Amino acid sequence: MSTLADFHDLLDDAPREPQSNGRAGRIALIVFLVVTFLVLGGSGGYVWWASSAALPAPIVTSQAPAVAAGPAASLALPSGGQMLMSVEGGETYLGPDAAGAFASSGGNDPRPIASIAKLITALVILDAHPLDGPDDAGPTIAFTEADTDLYDQFYVQDAVIAKMPDGLTLSLHDSLATMLLPSAANYAVANARWAFGSESAYAQAARTWLSANGLNDTRIVDATGLDDRNTSTPNDLVALGRIAAGNPVVARLAATEWITVEGPGYVTNTNDLLGTLGITGMKTGNLGDGTFNLLFTSTLDVGVGGPLNITGVRLGGETHDSTDDDVVRLLQSLQDGFHDLSLGTVGDDVGTISTPWGSEASLVLTRTAALRTWSDTPVAVNLDTVTPQNYADGEVVGTVTWTAGPETTSSDVKIKGAIAEPTLWWRLTHPTELG
Repeated sequence: MSTLADFHDLLDDAPREPQSNGRAGRIALIVFLVVTFLVLGGSGGYVWWASSAALPAPIVTSQAPAVAAGPAASLALPSGGQMLMSVEGGETYLGPDAAGAFASSGGNDPRPIASIAKLITALVILDAHPLDGPDDAGPTIAFTEADTDLYDQFYVQDAVIAKMPDGLTLSLHDSLATMLLPSAANYAVANARWAFGSESAYAQAARTWLSANGLNDTRIVDATGLDDRNTSTPNDLVALGRIAAGNPVVARLAATEWITVEGPGYVTNTNDLLGTLGITGMKTGNLGDGTFNLLFTSTLDVGVGGPLNITGVRLGGETHDSTDDDVVRLLQSLQDGFHDLSLGTVGDDVGTISTPWGSEASLVLTRTAALRTWSDTPVAVNLDTVTPQNYADGEVVGTVTWTAGPETTSSDVKIKGAIAEPTLWWRLTHPTELG
């Protein structure tokens, strides 16, 4: 129910006419208000409605600054030889083709693989004589005199060998470890003979195994890889690396830095990058004269949740050390391609909020925000606001959201500086803008 006090309030809120307009205008206004008050005031009516009606939504002008994308990644690939790297687990950042040839150089022609062939030897043997997990010793191998003679045979060829005393017996697990870690040629042939009766029978079994696993561009003629007719392509070798990583026995051995075995003694892994940039395997191989190879796997932490699962190969490195350096540079460049972008700091202006009755304040961020992105992935910015309840300083009135690839983050937006409420006079004179 409107009262005389309401009327006086209206008079107080009403704009004052300049004296130059005369008394007539003011008298007309008073008459209008009195009539309005008498007609509508008795039942609450217009004054009550106007004083409590919902206010119109404010006008938000977004000034949320665009965020520049990070620098484009530059993957470090060698100028000579061949290299191929595939990445699984990062497709939402790197694109759907990352699990294929994400980074490559030098083409896909077959090249000698050297001791990477011993990885195939292990997989083919385990296919015929599987172990029950990486801790299973498996059957015992009793090496023959012909096996021990292999030591001298490969010694004169300047191949890598490991001690094999007369009468030695070893578990299949330890014999495979002695073949794989130091890359002992005499154990490769001895293992192949034990598993298939002869090295030539092994070679036939290897060809069958390669065909069954779709490695049709890989050729195996012996168990050691010393013959340069043992060849493969980068595509096949990356596929081979995935197969090896999926075999618990081979994967465990490939990740082992050293082992002590009765007979051969203390043997170390020729892959001295184990543990560097997440490298977990897989096999070195070299024939000298610019034929240094490394098939590698890595679980690389790039700061985006789970690590990336990487399989790659370097063929035709100039030296063992330069081959290692090529792999390290490529993995490092991939890791460096991920970076944190600064999006905004607490108190940064991201817009203004203004009302139809002429009040205005700034909108500012309530927290500092950053986003992890890959390469030069663009960053989208979106500001959503709601109608304030109290138009008070510090009142949260929306959210700004930043998105880059699969990553998103946000910050609340608040009013900086109070927005004045509309006067009763403004409400009474703007009925069409009230809810």
